[in-house]
Amino acid sequence: MLSATAIAARVRSGEFDPQEVTEAAIRRLEARDPQVHAYLDPDLERARRCADAVAETLRRGEDPGRLAGVPVSLKDNMAVEGATLTAGSRILEGYRAPYTSHVAQRLLAEGAVLLGRTNLDEFAMGASTENSAYGPSRNPWDRDRVPGGSSGGSAAAVAAGIVPVALGSETGGSIRQPAALCGVTGFKPTYGAVSRHGLVAFGSSLDVIGPIACHAEDAALVHDVIAGHDPRDATTWTGERPSALTERADLEGLRIGIPEEFLDDAVDARVLERVSAAIAQLEEGGAITRVVPKGSLPSMHLAIPVYYLVACSEASSNLARFDGIRYGPAREEAAELHERYAATRAGLFGPEVRRRILLGTFSLSAGYADAWYKKALQVRRLILDEFRALFADYDLLAGPTSPFGAFKIGERSKDPYAMYLCDLLTAPACLAGLPSVSVPCGLARKGAYKGLPVGLSLTGPAGHDHKVLAAARAYEAVRGAPERSPLQEDEA
Repeated sequence: MLSATAIAARVRSGEFDPQEVTEAAIRRLEARDPQVHAYLDPDLERARRCADAVAETLRRGEDPGRLAGVPVSLKDNMAVEGATLTAGSRILEGYRAPYTSHVAQRLLAEGAVLLGRTNLDEFAMGASTENSAYGPSRNPWDRDRVPGGSSGGSAAAVAAGIVPVALGSETGGSIRQPAALCGVTGFKPTYGAVSRHGLVAFGSSLDVIGPIACHAEDAALVHDVIAGHDPRDATTWTGERPSALTERADLEGLRIGIPEEFLDDAVDARVLERVSAAIAQLEEGGAITRVVPKGSLPSMHLAIPVYYLVACSEASSNLARFDGIRYGPAREEAAELHERYAATRAGLFGPEVRRRILLGTFSLSAGYADAWYKKALQVRRLILDEFRALFADYDLLAGPTSPFGAFKIGERSKDPYAMYLCDLLTAPACLAGLPSVSVPCGLARKGAYKGLPVGLSLTGPAGHDHKVLAAARAYEAVRGAPERSPLQEDEA
């Protein structure tokens, strides 16, 4: 598949017709999505209207934008006015968004074609997209395996070659982990770099929106489009930000640390093998790499419990609004108001969402908040300080994105703790609010994940989104074109 950058350039030059580009993407969706279930609502007519608008702009001789005619899909927790917005939950079945999210507005303003909304774990709570109330998505590399989560639908849509880029959201790893398992690039921006206006909230101090793309260059382009201050989101940064796309992509002299904490015993040996080969490629490109002895991130072993305490506490608060009165359907059989709330939430929230609400409510309850939630916030600060100390000596930190490759559907769904370990290597950067990218670094050669993609993680200091993406682009140039999923190979 052509990159988003190439498609936009050819549409602007008149070489490509945006309507023909859109119809080609629709044909790919209709042919491939039944095999992976990446989409909850393809929204084909909206895509055609977007393409018509780009074509009309070109006819007037005006600039159609940096994403002219590029098909882009959104995770179904980002609002588009008049479109369904389910967040993967039955409790929002039939709900239509009354306004358009900031990121969708930015995409439309630059000529993007919005091709539907993708599947996700319910309310973005999960690491496999098996928690969707509308059925799991499947990995384009092996349809018996998960695509990762919670942005598994977006990652599958890109890996299947339906669209060159899609947006995901991340709270504890939900952009980078599915990108790694699907063999594509996923970028988590610095917290506050991209507005959350129009994003269904999970953990408000953690949630970020970022691109999942076939090429690091496309991730940089889309990040440039969606990043920036939004007065409707007080957490977004003010002022100008360096361009991720025009930042010089060069590994020469780049100081990269590999903390031993990232090489945990829980990481599969074949994953480490591919990541070691990728680090050697970084060195070939001129980077200076060094394994940082254990003890540089002494609080990292607490990242998973801290993340789940913070995220679930915030989810308990954010999801209180979903009661069947203000949003979604209600269970009418209960006459008394509070009984109706209880019946609606118990009947329409899935088991993982209920589990996290209960954990969060307990963590915030009287007598326990100081012992659990407050303590988690203190350790979160320690994790941030430990990262800052490392960045005094290193420009970036590298390691595996996921401890393992794509696992079989159903393999971990009955063991919540085993599923939570999917975030082992991604949650620390989320707690610290750091920019981090996963880039494909080859396929596992042996073992349980033989022939499946592995992701290399590159993490930088807060606000250095442009440098992290530049390093990803530079690594991509050294690595060469990545392997494509069988769905793309079949129709190459």
